[in-house]
Amino acid sequence: MTDTTGVSLPWTGAPVAVGLVGAGPWARAVHARVLAAGPETRLAAVWARRPEAATETAAHSGAEVAERFEELLDRCEAVAFAVPPDVQAELAVRAAKAGKALLLEKPIAADLAGARRLADAVAEAGVVSQLVLTNRYHPAARRFLAEASGLDVLGARSCFLHGGLLGGDFATPWRMEHGTLLDTGPHLLDLLDAAVGTIAEVRAAGDPRRWIELTCEHENGAISQASFSGVLTLPHSCMRIELFGPDSELVYDGHGVDHEESWPVLRHDFAAAVRAGVPGELDAHRGLHLQSLLARASSS
Repeated sequence: MTDTTGVSLPWTGAPVAVGLVGAGPWARAVHARVLAAGPETRLAAVWARRPEAATETAAHSGAEVAERFEELLDRCEAVAFAVPPDVQAELAVRAAKAGKALLLEKPIAADLAGARRLADAVAEAGVVSQLVLTNRYHPAARRFLAEASGLDVLGARSCFLHGGLLGGDFATPWRMEHGTLLDTGPHLLDLLDAAVGTIAEVRAAGDPRRWIELTCEHENGAISQASFSGVLTLPHSCMRIELFGPDSELVYDGHGVDHEESWPVLRHDFAAAVRAGVPGELDAHRGLHLQSLLARASSS
């Protein structure tokens, strides 16, 4: 577990054996490295559809390479996914049915139907699940949410702007097809939902492959705006949330936030949940809620 600032408490249990599905840039840069670092987890095995990529990813951590997905399941207690949403949704259902805990990327599926199937499988199997919502594990974001919980928020403005879809490792086919909303939407909508109040309705205008603007109506009557683009030439990505009310303004600015501080907290929280057998707030049900918001935005 972690304290209220997101600082991990000492780990005394056995490390959770985690199998990794995927061997792309994100799997190598984050999942494999973070899970192998321990002491809360150890990277037990890697499986990918390209065996040579799985071998390269496993080599840096000393993990084994599984030749089949079923072999990966036999070698681990939990499964982490670093694959496109549609692939994750299919394989995570199988892992849940096999009784494995799940560390899920966002969005949890490519569409709402897939997200429902996955959330239902997790509930039926009674396994622990956790989302890789990077900001939620950072002490700065946790302080922001703690301060926001005491505010009377009337409205909010927010944005997630970057140039990742212009090219590079993360201009992947599924991101290019769906645009930035499916990719970065879960991050911002999750924070707005947590800081302002549960989002009840979402309306959208624009093109998620260029610029898209969301208007969110929260259950408590507050209104928030969220702007997204992944095709901007900027010196750095911009993720910012401004909360307004009768008393004061509260701002979360993601610029300068070092996500290396998030990974030990995420790893510790996941391992603690697996050992306790009790998921935290950021589970597959939370992923389904966020997916439903994305679906409403797309349909509007």
